[in-house]
Amino acid sequence: MGTSSLTHRTGEINLRQIEKLVRELAEVHNEGREVLLVSSGAIGAGMGRLGFKTRPRTIPEKQACAAVGQGLLLQMYEKGFAEYGIVVGQVLLTRGDLADRQRFLNARNTLLTLLRYRVLPVINENDTVAVDEIRFGDNDTLSALVANLVDAELLLILSDVEGLYTADPHKKPDAELIPEVTAITPELEALGGGAGSAMGSGGMVTKFQAAQIAGRGGAVMVLAAAAADNVIRRVLAGEEIGTVFWPTERLKGRKRWILFGATVKGKIYVDAGAARALREGGKSLLPSGIVRVEGHFEAGHSVSVIDPEGREIARGLVNYSAAEVEQIKGANTARIAKLIGAQPYAEVVHRDNLVLTR
Repeated sequence: MGTSSLTHRTGEINLRQIEKLVRELAEVHNEGREVLLVSSGAIGAGMGRLGFKTRPRTIPEKQACAAVGQGLLLQMYEKGFAEYGIVVGQVLLTRGDLADRQRFLNARNTLLTLLRYRVLPVINENDTVAVDEIRFGDNDTLSALVANLVDAELLLILSDVEGLYTADPHKKPDAELIPEVTAITPELEALGGGAGSAMGSGGMVTKFQAAQIAGRGGAVMVLAAAAADNVIRRVLAGEEIGTVFWPTERLKGRKRWILFGATVKGKIYVDAGAARALREGGKSLLPSGIVRVEGHFEAGHSVSVIDPEGREIARGLVNYSAAEVEQIKGANTARIAKLIGAQPYAEVVHRDNLVLTR
């Protein structure tokens, strides 16, 4: 749920919308489905309570609003779901929780345990302490990462728009709704704009990013209007409402984390032959195909693999530090031990730890 769908333009919580959402989710939950709610609105709710008329611009002001608003938001959900006999649990995440493999697995285990006990997790970014998350601050991406985290089958993003249009419907009334998307092309991405509202921080661009993340994890994503009657029930029933983004593949959990969770620490530039071997042959990255190294990374860190045209073609977990890769770049595997004194691995990035990005 996006901020603009949960708050009025003044920043105050939209109680009617909260009640509607809770009622629909409660019905689905009580049927036995597993439901997680990624909810924006903390900063917007705090704005109303602290008297802000427009979204604050400084990080400390945003953090203050989030600190006040998160409690208000959870109180609303706790009270609402309690009327249907549903227990909620608050989970606040930062990118650091998903970038570190152990913390990623801890978060996954916590969410799955909550679901096993029939608790409905209410998830948000920990805006009070996470500076980068406020600047990047869209829960579209977070919801897609959570979908991957728990192997969700469906990601439903409820917004203040009815779906993806051929143009901005606020500016062009004749814009047409696009009912389904099978691939996110550059032409589709050109339809995206900036943040969708004064209260929110997302926009269509972040919806595309969410669809790509969810899609490579095997989840269907639907973008629909939060204000539509019985929107959750209608989506689950397969009704043509909003825009459905079909999944492109189903990466294994570890590779999903490498691609979308791990923080990239550096870049490795490769020649045309290595790029072709990675893209078409499913090969590991060997030192002989490396031409340049950027960044400061250690063995086990995530790196971006760049082709001769400057495009990222893969991400992976590297077996050597940046300094070591600098020493062995362009060399045959047999020379690794001579160049750096040891050869723990034949590959700089093994194919099992490598994920193509294009």
